[in-house]
Amino acid sequence: MDDRQRYDRATAALEPPFAILDLEAFHANAAALVRRAGGKPIRVATKSIRSRPLLERVLAMDGFAGLMAFTLPEALWLVEQGFGDILVAYPTADRHALAELAGSAEAAGRITLSVDSADQLAFMDHALAGVHPRHEIRISIDIDAGFVAFNGKFRAGALRSPIRDAEQAADLAADIAKRPGYRVTGLMAYEAQIAGVGDAPQTGAAYARLIRFMQNLSARELILRRGRIVNAVRQFADLEFVNGGGTGSIERTVREKAITEVAAGSGLFHPRLFDFYSRFTGRPAALFALPVVRRPSPTTVTVLGGGYLASGAPGPSRLPQPYLPAGLRYTPDEGAGEVQTPLLGQPAEDLRVGDRVWFRHAKAGEMCERFDTLHLVEGDTLTESVPTYRGEGKTFL
Repeated sequence: MDDRQRYDRATAALEPPFAILDLEAFHANAAALVRRAGGKPIRVATKSIRSRPLLERVLAMDGFAGLMAFTLPEALWLVEQGFGDILVAYPTADRHALAELAGSAEAAGRITLSVDSADQLAFMDHALAGVHPRHEIRISIDIDAGFVAFNGKFRAGALRSPIRDAEQAADLAADIAKRPGYRVTGLMAYEAQIAGVGDAPQTGAAYARLIRFMQNLSARELILRRGRIVNAVRQFADLEFVNGGGTGSIERTVREKAITEVAAGSGLFHPRLFDFYSRFTGRPAALFALPVVRRPSPTTVTVLGGGYLASGAPGPSRLPQPYLPAGLRYTPDEGAGEVQTPLLGQPAEDLRVGDRVWFRHAKAGEMCERFDTLHLVEGDTLTESVPTYRGEGKTFL
């Protein structure tokens, strides 16, 4: 029985649109991430999962420890649900959430905030001026891990922190150490140009070689710079963790002595964008089904909805992939639509009104913003249905 038959049989009682998680693929992907981490713990990126029961399931597996959240309100809610050791990987300007954090001994002990400038600390001081008693806030310094060459004329990597070198990091750590109410406990540096850029793109061998060349240079530069930064910050803080990497760079990042843990999440679902890496191969685990509702021509079918585009630079790579039956493609003038999506290709000839087309999202957790439930499939059986964040009434971004 092929995957399409399994999924159709397992979900026969459901009415699409809906989303599923193939548990066998999910657990295989988790085991592969742990192998690649080489014994260093993996902090789970919640933005790539966005389902509380699934986060609990992952943290129960050997090799995973702690969460990397994307907003402070999300982290506060996760603490209420019993989670601990949560790194908020992005700075916050949420005054109400900051007051709640500083006013709760439990939350302040479990959550670490990311900071990359004194301006953010000044904002927090102002936001917390009326909070009494005010509990100490744990701080992680976020470091720019981007690759810069040709005297700054070339850059690869996400535009995150302004902190790039050891002196800048030490100055910020010293500033934080002097301020009452804060304590530096961690450091993170996300190398997006390695972890988030596939080195085996469909655009051709020449471009792939350029990507690999850049990534090799970046990895060599970063191992030295990150090591110097960690040593400099340790002069002012007792670091509990140094976080780096992502699904696409785990085996590289863990080689660094300075790194104590890596982050990953997308690799558990293995969305479409992660097909284009030469260093690892995952199994598609998260999919969504849309029903065929029209047949405009003998070689075209139209499904309901489908415009679930991924964030990032716009382009075809951000579209969901028509996955099963294999061989379907978008029309060039409509693409993935808000309320309907026409699909072309030989398989369209055999599809009828009411049949399902299975899609993969380009990214991981963003799919869960569209669905309130993930239906868990083992073999050809639906074993459980769990809520996403949306299903629990939570939309943090």
